[in-house]
Amino acid sequence: MSQLFPSLSRHSRHAVLAGIVAASCAGASLPAMAQQSDEFSWWQSIKDHAADIADKGDDALYVSGWAHHGRSTYTKEKLDQLNEHAWGLGYGKTMRNERGDDESLYGFVIKDSHRHPQIMAGYAYEWVFPISHTPLEIGLGGTAMLMSRQDYFGGVPFPVPLPLASIGTKKAKIMFSYVPRFSSNKNSGDVLLVFGRIEM
Repeated sequence: MSQLFPSLSRHSRHAVLAGIVAASCAGASLPAMAQQSDEFSWWQSIKDHAADIADKGDDALYVSGWAHHGRSTYTKEKLDQLNEHAWGLGYGKTMRNERGDDESLYGFVIKDSHRHPQIMAGYAYEWVFPISHTPLEIGLGGTAMLMSRQDYFGGVPFPVPLPLASIGTKKAKIMFSYVPRFSSNKNSGDVLLVFGRIEM
């Protein structure tokens, strides 16, 4: 330090060094601060958008339903044990956005394949395609939810993304979601869930 600033006193050199260290630390913290700011902004925008759907969306009643298990995926013995009458009810909010697509928040409870409660709550997005000269429309999209089942993780909720499709009018639709086959083994996945959504 004395070689870099020979004309400075020892005290002055220490002050310069302290200033350099402080400036370096401040510069190093800027990316971290920017990252934290970005994360906060991202999380805040999600919360704001969810609040927008809740405020502006129409009330929606969900009614289930039927769970069809792939006949080639499950053994006959297993099919005889499984429940396909996936009765259940749910409530949510659905908003048609400025692009003409549907965004939904929902909570839903149905009877699962083993006749136990299956609890779901999440967000859904559907691109909407009107059918010309009719009041009907087709929706294609997906949902991201938290699900709770007794046969997975002891009932602890876990995240699940699933495809979504629908047909009907804006106010009343038959909807479809599909759980893909988990492996080449029998009795695993390959379930089509059919349910209805009625906007009020």
